[in-house]
Amino acid sequence: MTVPTGRRERKKAATRQKIAETALRLFLERGYDAVGIRDVAAEADVAVTTLFSHFASKEALVFEQDDDFEQRLTRAVTDRAPHEPLVPALRREVRAMVEHCTADGAAPIYRMIDGSRALREYEESMRLRHAESLATALLADPGLRQSATACRTIARFVIAAYALARDADDPQAAVDEIFQMIEAAWNVT
Repeated sequence: MTVPTGRRERKKAATRQKIAETALRLFLERGYDAVGIRDVAAEADVAVTTLFSHFASKEALVFEQDDDFEQRLTRAVTDRAPHEPLVPALRREVRAMVEHCTADGAAPIYRMIDGSRALREYEESMRLRHAESLATALLADPGLRQSATACRTIARFVIAAYALARDADDPQAAVDEIFQMIEAAWNVT
């Protein structure tokens, strides 16, 4: 995540973080469906309008790092060295994301997500958006020769790799196994 430089940006980031941490704590303590937006705002000591200036919906509170993850994936494409192969760069980023999301303490969050239809649907729409952003970055890369269909397909595979590996018994081994298939598919196109 980029560290805000100005005082105003730091204060906004701190408020956003406080809201997200408060929401997650309340959701885990009381249950996602039992906590309302007003509860989160009151506990975080912010106005409901302030909460909504940072988060578009109640579901977005759970996926606070959504934008950061999306940017990390696209930067894996756009910021890689000129002759660095694409698939290893994406694998490295997905491995880091999976490591973050399987760290100690993450299991209760994913149980909460799995137990809520609204959160599962939000996560799925988030994955589709991430895949489209990644596909756009792939298509914009002048060094890649693959078709739009190939770029969109590989982008979805990468996003699916993250989700599948996160739920595997050995997440890092799963990332490696899945990316062997992704690389084979990418090399065929």
